[in-house]
Amino acid sequence: MTKDIESTLKSKNINPTAMRLLVLDFLTKQTSAISLNDLEKGMGPSDRITLYRTLKTFEDKGLVHSIEDGTGATKYALCDIGCDGENHHDLHVHFYCNSCKETFCLPNTKIPEIALPAGFEPQEMNLIIKGICELCSH
Repeated sequence: MTKDIESTLKSKNINPTAMRLLVLDFLTKQTSAISLNDLEKGMGPSDRITLYRTLKTFEDKGLVHSIEDGTGATKYALCDIGCDGENHHDLHVHFYCNSCKETFCLPNTKIPEIALPAGFEPQEMNLIIKGICELCSH
């Protein structure tokens, strides 16, 4: 584990405990968003509550964002650099593969601006596209 992991946590005002370092290291190695169950399986014997609290702390501090992809399990992925606890700037499209069941962030595909009626104030936005990913289509 590198000093980069520790400095990333410190830059988000997150105390770098052993578990937080392990979870962030695990997240940086993922190619798709993961659920709490995926994290639990990947981390080996770990306390589920501690893992959940770690993910929530990361989300509250703008280190990860949560994704509701319609599967019933919240997924988590690392945020863009500019995110913080008050403002997540991850307004990008997510892609759910019907074949491999993975959820991918598409950071270069932004959610289009939506014109809401007067008096409507958006608080969060999520756009999921479902289909077959590049790996599964070959």
